[in-house]
Amino acid sequence: MKSMKMTLLAATFALATLPALLAGQSTDQAAVRQAALNYVTAVYEGKTDLIHQSVAPDLVKFGYMRQQDGSYRTGQMSFEQLLEVAKTWNANGQRDTSVKAVEVYDVLDQTASAKVTASWGSDYLLLAKLDGTWKIRQIIWQTPPPAGR
Repeated sequence: MKSMKMTLLAATFALATLPALLAGQSTDQAAVRQAALNYVTAVYEGKTDLIHQSVAPDLVKFGYMRQQDGSYRTGQMSFEQLLEVAKTWNANGQRDTSVKAVEVYDVLDQTASAKVTASWGSDYLLLAKLDGTWKIRQIIWQTPPPAGR
């Protein structure tokens, strides 16, 4: 009987704390989603302040850009280079900015992963919670694959 009371007490406690745990997860999930949206919005709209808000200064970005002959050229980008891209990529406002999707894959207490789909391709983001703020630490990306893939 005593163990049944303990089991009921433990179950009641677990159920009582569940909403708080879920609220913390949804808050982090929303913050991860916002960091990813800030990243794509910064490049689309030239808003470098969003890069500063959502990207860690020690960013490592690596990508694959499809060439005319079907091969891929690789390249790396630093935080400073991303700031320059955000300033210049759509400076004339003529780029296609209609493609903007974020999928949050996983959120733990200190790390998270997400995918951004933009007109330039797909970016896979690894984020870390730094001083209570979700920041993008690493990105691997590629331009859209050939049709049918």
